[in-house]
Parts: sequence; C-alpha cells; structure tokens
Amino acid sequence: MTVTATEAFHLTDAERELLPTDRDVLFYAEHGWYLSQRLFSDEELDLLQAATERYYRGERDRELPGRPANLASWTPADGPVQRHNDYVHYEHAGIGRILRKPLLGAVAARLAQAEEIRLFQSTLILKPPVADEPSNVVPWHFDKHYWQTSTSQRMLTAFLPFHDCGEEMGTITMVDGSHRWEERPGGDDSTRHFARRDRSELEQLLRENAEFNGAEVRTVPIEIPRGHVSFHHCRTYHGSGPNRSPLPRRAVSLHLQDGSNRYRRYLRPDGTEVAYNHDAVVRRTDDGRPDYADPEFCPVLWQDRP
Repeated sequence: MTVTATEAFHLTDAERELLPTDRDVLFYAEHGWYLSQRLFSDEELDLLQAATERYYRGERDRELPGRPANLASWTPADGPVQRHNDYVHYEHAGIGRILRKPLLGAVAARLAQAEEIRLFQSTLILKPPVADEPSNVVPWHFDKHYWQTSTSQRMLTAFLPFHDCGEEMGTITMVDGSHRWEERPGGDDSTRHFARRDRSELEQLLRENAEFNGAEVRTVPIEIPRGHVSFHHCRTYHGSGPNRSPLPRRAVSLHLQDGSNRYRRYLRPDGTEVAYNHDAVVRRTDDGRPDYADPEFCPVLWQDRP
C-alpha cells in the first residue's frame, strides 16, 4: 500500500502533546540540549533491542554499496570494547523501521526550527560493563567538527538508550551552553575523529575554547529514563564516562539534518579535502556533488508543510 506524505508525517493528538513547548525550544536554544518526554514505548524498545541483537549476529537486509574510509563497523573479532556500527538504519529493515518514527523527527524539527528533518546517520552503540575499558570513555567533542562537508549549522543528534541510562552507565554528558561558543583561532585539524586523538589533548582544547569565550565549563550528565530521548545541537560539546554498572549500555545515536542541509567542499588546514562517509555511498546531484538528501541513506523523518 502506498503511504502518502500526509499520512506518513501525521501525529496523533497524544503525540502532539509530547512535542517540545515554546519554553523547551527556548531552553534548547540557550543550553544546547533537551531531554524529551517519552517518545518510544516498551514494546518498540524491546523490538529494537531484539533487532540489534540479530544485527550483531550478522543479520542484514542489505549491504552498503561501498566501504567508506572512516566507517564504524564493530564485529565480534574486535572483542569486548565499546561497539560502534554506522548505517544500521540502512542495513537492517527492522531497526530502520523503528528509528524512522515521525514523532522523533517532529521533536527535532521543533528544536531546530526547521520544516523538514532528514536522517543523516545512525550509529548503534554498546558500552560493555567493564569499568576500566578505555574505549568506554568518550572524550569531549562536538559533532559539527565531523560534519564539515555539511552546510547546515542547525544539525542535531538524538541519543536513544534502550533502557534507563544514568551516570553509573556512562550516560551522555553535555557542556552546557557550549554550542554558542566561538572556536579559538588556530591550525587545529578539527576533523580528526575523537577516537583517534589523545583524550588530554581534547580536554585542553575544551578548556582553551571556554577561556576564549570567557565561559565556564559546566557539565550536565543527562539522566535518561527508558523511552525518553536526549537531543543536542551539533556544536554542543559532549562526552561520556565509563560503564560502572553490571549491564551493557545499549543505545542508538541518530544524527539529524534539517531540510536545507547540502554538501559543501571543505579543506583542512593543510589543504587536503575532507570526505564524509556518505560521499562514498550516496547518489550524486546533477552537478556531481554527494547528495545528502538521498532517500536511501538520508530518509525524511518529518515534514511540516501545507
């Protein structure tokens, strides 16, 4: 059965009650993060976790047409480290079906003040319950550093745990208000992924940027009840600590783009050109650029148009 745009992007009256209020939107604009009301049911999260377990065992509905240079793709051979797997919405139909929930896109649209929200990337994450596992600690960074080939400054990330997620599990932690900072001038290659940089170096960069802005580094661990979602602006510094609980921390990080986002050419300080993973797999526009509106990889989650 064909689903029309009107049906696909419809919210029930109960779902509309879950959208951010005007006060919530102002809070996000000031602080750079927002904790939603409950957007996902127990049944949806149970189905999602079961689907991801099958994914970890190798179940795929389709494969990527190419292998991007910086693809996160954990396999059992990598051992009990923190797991990251990109493009799970593309590779697994069951996972993608749940993650494309229009309500999630509608919440993001309110926060970003956008008429359209598209999925940009999805990353399945699992932190093993090993308190001293180095890979479990995610150092301070902000996502826009890795999206320099995107024109938009309104992109945002939705962090969806499959369970209650607090400090003991190493929940996501925000540097409050840091999305409003200007970056300290310098020759730093910000596109180098945090996983490939020394943690102390990134901590120093955070302190220097705070000092440059005359700001205090105020960290806020986000306690996320099951079914709720944490959103943060693409320029908000964030990180996470070790998992000290007896259970794995399971989550999906959904990177989202507003409808106006497009590819742009971006050069590092040394003059080399930056490439994002999409550039190896998405279709091309008429003028040959990677198309960040390719519906196979970047489906529309929400449209609010007449």
